[in-house]
Amino acid sequence: MRRLTTFALILLFLASASATPKQDNPAKQIIGTWRLVSFEGGPPGLYDDHPRGIIMYEPSGWMAAQLARHRDQKPSAQNGSYGQALGVGRTLEEKAAAFDSYVAYYGTYEVDAKKGIVTHHMEDGLIPNLRGANNVRYFEFQGNDRLVLFVAEGPGGNLLPRKDTTVKVVWERIK
Repeated sequence: MRRLTTFALILLFLASASATPKQDNPAKQIIGTWRLVSFEGGPPGLYDDHPRGIIMYEPSGWMAAQLARHRDQKPSAQNGSYGQALGVGRTLEEKAAAFDSYVAYYGTYEVDAKKGIVTHHMEDGLIPNLRGANNVRYFEFQGNDRLVLFVAEGPGGNLLPRKDTTVKVVWERIK
C-alpha cells in the first residue's frame, strides 16, 4: 500500500511539474507570440475568409501586429524577384488589393490588469495616420494558450464598456 501511495504521489508531482504553470500576472502572461485564430464581428468581409496574423508582445514593452486577409488577393503576374514582391512591376490594382488586405503596426504596449485592458501605442505602421494613435483592447485569457482581445473603441474613439464590444479577435500562443 505504501508503494502504491508513493507511486501515486510521484505521478501527481510529475503531472503538475510538466503542466504549463498559470500566470497570475496578465502583464507577464501576455508576453509571447500569438497566431490569429479568428476575427469576429468586424465589418462584413473584413477578416471573414481565413484571416491570418501574428501579434507579438515582448518583455521589453514593445509589440507588433500583422493581420492579412486573403479573400480576393491573387498573386501578381510578376512573380519571382524580391523587387517584384515589393511591388515593382505590379499594377495599381494589385498594389491596392495588397494594401487593402493587410494591417501592420508596431509600438509599445501597456497592460492595465485591473481594467482588463491592453493599450497598443502605435509608433508606426502601414497607415501613416495611425502614427501616435492608441489601440485599446479589452483582454481575457482562456487558459495559458488563448488570448482574446475585444476592440474597445466605439464611434468617435470613445471607450466602450466591455459588455458593449462587438469585435472579438482570438489568438493562440505559438510555442
